[in-house]
Formats: sequence, C-alpha cells, structure tokens
Amino acid sequence: MDPSNQKHFAVLDYVIFAFLLAASMVIGLYYALSGGRQRTTQEFLMADRSMHYLPVSLSLIASFQSAVAIIGIPAEIYTHGTQYWFFGCAYILGLLLPAHIFIPV
Repeated sequence: MDPSNQKHFAVLDYVIFAFLLAASMVIGLYYALSGGRQRTTQEFLMADRSMHYLPVSLSLIASFQSAVAIIGIPAEIYTHGTQYWFFGCAYILGLLLPAHIFIPV
C-alpha cells in the first residue's frame, strides 16, 4: 500500500471520538448511581411491561446491529461508493417482511 494514500484521523476526529466516549460514560454513570433501581426480576427484564413500542424497537435494532457493522459499513461506503445502500434497503425489507408475516405483533 502506498504510504501517501493512507488515511489518518485528524484532531477533530479524535475530539468527536473522545466526546462520544465521555457522553456514553456519563450516561452510564448517571443511571448506575441514580436511584430507581429495579427491585424484581420482572422489573429488570421486562421493564414491568410499562415501556412503549418505540424504545423497545430501538433497543432490539441496537442489539441486532453489531459494532463491527456500525464501524465497517461507513468505511465500506467511503471506500467503494454508495452501491452498499442497495444492501441496506434489501436488509430492511428482509427484516420487516418476515417480522410482519411470521411474527405479527
């Protein structure tokens, strides 16, 4: 690989990366140290069945999507162009159709 063609982080990239790590840490510490802990297994695992569909669906999407994909997909699009978007569109259809046909809620 040609050394002049290598890409490196700039200062702004490091600042954004550090900010996101710090924000994640602050959110985790806030919820770990604040009161309102779950008292039963039912409250912990099912949120006492009081959550709306939006946070539950976002949580499922976040746990389904791997960290490697979150980091790798932007790099793939940057390197090879936007044809990767077709895979994303097919991926969404491939998740939505079986979810509504086989797992109706």
